[in-house]
Amino acid sequence: MKFSRAALGALGASLFASAVGAVGLNLDDPESIKKAAKTIAAGMRKYYTGDKPGDVPGNLPQPYYWWEAGAMFNAFIDYWYYTGDDQYNAITAQAMQHQIGDYNAFMPPNQTKTLGNDDQAFWGMAAMSAAENKFPDPAEGQPSWLSLAQAVFNTQAPRWDDSTCGGGLRWQIFTFNNGYNYKNTISNGCFFNIAARLAKYTGNTTYSDWAEKMWKWTGDVGLMSKDYHFFDGSDDTINCTQVNHIQWTYNAGVFMAGAAAMWNISESEEWKARLTGIINATDIFFSKDAANVMFEVACEQNGKCDVDQRSFKAYLSRWMGHTVKVAPWTRELIMPRLKASAEAAAKQCNAGDDQSQCGLKWTQNGQNDGSFGVGEQMAALEVIQSQLLDQVAGPVGEKSGGTSKGNPSAGSQSEDKPISFNSITTGDKAGAGFLTTLVLVGILGGAWWMVS
Repeated sequence: MKFSRAALGALGASLFASAVGAVGLNLDDPESIKKAAKTIAAGMRKYYTGDKPGDVPGNLPQPYYWWEAGAMFNAFIDYWYYTGDDQYNAITAQAMQHQIGDYNAFMPPNQTKTLGNDDQAFWGMAAMSAAENKFPDPAEGQPSWLSLAQAVFNTQAPRWDDSTCGGGLRWQIFTFNNGYNYKNTISNGCFFNIAARLAKYTGNTTYSDWAEKMWKWTGDVGLMSKDYHFFDGSDDTINCTQVNHIQWTYNAGVFMAGAAAMWNISESEEWKARLTGIINATDIFFSKDAANVMFEVACEQNGKCDVDQRSFKAYLSRWMGHTVKVAPWTRELIMPRLKASAEAAAKQCNAGDDQSQCGLKWTQNGQNDGSFGVGEQMAALEVIQSQLLDQVAGPVGEKSGGTSKGNPSAGSQSEDKPISFNSITTGDKAGAGFLTTLVLVGILGGAWWMVS
């Protein structure tokens, strides 16, 4: 995942005029929640141009990276699941099928210059959500949603790297990408998430064995603390002997959903304790002043969240709602936070030309902060539509109503097939190198944005 401080695109810039709030929300009324979600989803849809003539299905315009498009289509899958509104299904299916790429594993050749394991995994998690939520199956001859998630798993498992840090996945897939030496928590957490959910869906213990392996490594290497706080990552050039202690909502989110799946499979006290620990540790992301309202602790209050980071609350919101469905006993721990955050987010969706563009800072009691974009819109959508979780069935599996057919060997041909790489531009190298420098500064020299 690439951390850019790029300026918002022309569309985002045109939406900065504040206006009186237009998104009303009554959490006691499912129709009110659906109406609010519909308005916010429409606001997010405006940023997508990939279905226009001459554009590329599945891509968002600058300044958004490819991975965030995958995350956005996961939000549209969730939107259909929660509301039943299918108006975005066609563009979602078109985008996901267009971006399948090599090995049917979301590795499109035009992304190889900057492709990270986390980037690929966000599309894989979207495919997994499509399978679990019974999103309409692709046409005959197209890879199924389940097989796409399996292909992501099958291409990533061989990348497990025992040469440094005792294992784990590197951030970047290819050696020529700056950041290849970084073993970051989100790449490893997404793999854990996919493996655990595949185990739950299929019943195949190969997936749960890998999830257990990843969980253990994350703790052993220090990317997860004993009290279940997740840190950003470490560098294998120092054998992961020091850790960057920044905490992000999305790391907690992907591990939470994976742990919920592992508890669902086993119903063990061990996984119950782990999942409880993760949920409790998210205290750091919920305001004390605006009680139970979610915020991005590392960058939101100081105004330093970049384009990527402004979407992160979407993923904690998404996986908290998912967790309640998969592990129902978590309801009392999770729902007060989701409810307070949904109410606060709706109050922020009160600006722009359509008077429903959502700001970033939910803690400001309706005072829109003028930060608009795909990430802000997606975060508000996910936290608000999660309030409909009692209106829908839980995620399905092969033996509980699932219709997506699997292919356990999907993507496994990747080890035998040569990869053609695009040329790397100076700009690509410079952009990735800037992040690597920041990462090393954070690990070795301390950083103002570090949270311990």
